[in-house]
Amino acid sequence: MTRCDRCHKETQMSTMSRFNTDTICPTCEDREKKHPKYQEARDTEMRAVQQGNYNFPGIGKPADL
Repeated sequence: MTRCDRCHKETQMSTMSRFNTDTICPTCEDREKKHPKYQEARDTEMRAVQQGNYNFPGIGKPADL
């Protein structure tokens, strides 16, 4: 069991945020996917990984997320 870095609820499933290095629960992941900047964050991360940056910190969490 782990805690979500965003909502601080305990969760058995988690993933890494596309915006930063937060470990987030499925509910917070769904919120992220609906954010207008999600595609930008995803595409930027993909380009970084393709260039060999496997520790990309993300584009930053939007204030309204």
